[in-house]
Amino acid sequence: MIRREDRDRFDRLLERVIEELPPSIRGLLDEAPVYVEDVPPESVMKEFGVEDPADLCGLHSGVPLTERSVSDPGGHLETISLFRLGIIEAAGGWRRWKDETGEVWGGIDRVREEIRVTLLHEIGHHFGLDEDDLDRLGYG
Repeated sequence: MIRREDRDRFDRLLERVIEELPPSIRGLLDEAPVYVEDVPPESVMKEFGVEDPADLCGLHSGVPLTERSVSDPGGHLETISLFRLGIIEAAGGWRRWKDETGEVWGGIDRVREEIRVTLLHEIGHHFGLDEDDLDRLGYG
């Protein structure tokens, strides 16, 4: 579904995005590591009612910090999953183009920005932010 060269290009962009995060945010990825897949697993699509794999860009799995308790046994497995196809599609693809309103879509810069927004969105879920909170912050 995703060509090898596009997968490699995506992964290089993700590495740059992570390197450019502030050290305090980048450090969170030790607690909630990032996994990258071409598309979400069927089980995830079914759980969230997603029919088209291009409709899901990322997923935070685990217990958000705001829902943890000191009485919890600990050992929470936190992960962030990014899905290449969804992010590339949300960005408009690898080639730049304009829609009928003149808005520019696609291109490497747009894909890079979508990777950044998706990663920060999922990190926001780690901190307990819901979709409305993330929309207000511009990471919806």
